[in-house]
Amino acid sequence: MAAEWDIRKLHILRTLRERETVTATAEALRMTPSAVSQQLTNLSRRLGVPLLQAQGRRVRLTDAARLVLRHAEAVFEQLERADAELAAYARGEVGEVRVGAFSTAVPALVVPAVRALRTAHPGVTVRVRETEAGEAYDLLAAGDVDLALSLAAQAPTAADPRFTVLPLLADPLDLALPQDHALAGAEQVRLADLAAEPWIFGGSGPWSDITRAACEAAGFRPVQGHSAAGWTAILAMVEAGMGVALVPRMVGARREGVVMRELTADRPYRHVVAAVRKGAEEAPTVGRALAALREAAGRG
Repeated sequence: MAAEWDIRKLHILRTLRERETVTATAEALRMTPSAVSQQLTNLSRRLGVPLLQAQGRRVRLTDAARLVLRHAEAVFEQLERADAELAAYARGEVGEVRVGAFSTAVPALVVPAVRALRTAHPGVTVRVRETEAGEAYDLLAAGDVDLALSLAAQAPTAADPRFTVLPLLADPLDLALPQDHALAGAEQVRLADLAAEPWIFGGSGPWSDITRAACEAAGFRPVQGHSAAGWTAILAMVEAGMGVALVPRMVGARREGVVMRELTADRPYRHVVAAVRKGAEEAPTVGRALAALREAAGRG
C-alpha cells in the first residue's frame, strides 16, 4: 500500500528541521506545541515510518524523516512554480487564447494582434482557427474557441444570453473598377453613379446581403451580372470589364488592371465584431487578446 502524503504535515516537518524544536516550530506556524506533535505523529503513522526520535528534552529527525524531506523538497519547489505561474495567469501574463476568425480577418487583424502579444506578453499563446462565422459561434458555445470574429450581420443578437458581442472595426467598402472605366479617374465617385452597371457578388450569404444593402441605401437595386465569392475571382472579372464590385478595405485586395476607388458621399461600411462567452471578457488573457485586436483594428 502506498504511503499517504500530506503537504501541510510535510510543511510542519520541514519547519521543524529548520527551527530545531517543537516550540519554535509551533511559534513559526502559529500553532500550539501539542498540535505540532499531534500532526507529526499522524504523518508518521500514515507514512509507516518513525519521523522523530527523542533526545533528552528535544527531538531529532530520523534518517527516514530526512529521506522524506529530500523528496518533499521537489514537491515544494514544484508548488512554488505552480503558485508563480497561477499568479502570472491571474495577471494575464501567461495562458492560451483560442481564436476563431473568418478568412479576411486573419491576416488583417489576428496576425498583427498575435505579433503585438508576442512582444508585450510573450507568455500569452494564441491559437488561430479559420472558420465561417456560423461555425465560429458553434465552436464558441462548445468551448472549443475562446473568442470569435465575425461580421456584425452574422453575430448573435444582444438577446442571446450565451455571448457578449463587442464592436471591433468599421471596415470601409471601396469600389473596384476596370482600369479603363469612365469613372476610374473621376475626381469623386458615388455609389449611385454605378446604378446601371452589372455588379459582381455572391449569390447568397453575408457579402451578398452587404452589397445589396449598400446599393439600396444609395437608392438603387444592384443588377447581379455575375456571382462569385472569392476575391481573386471577383477582381479578375472586374479587370476583364465584366462588372464592378464592392471590396472591403481590410481585404487589401489588389490586381493590376483594377482601380480601387474610395467612395465619397455614400461610403458604405461592414462592421466587424468580436464575441466571447458571457463573462469571459473579464478573463485576463482574453482581455489581453481583445486589447491587441482593438489595437490592430485601430491601425487598420
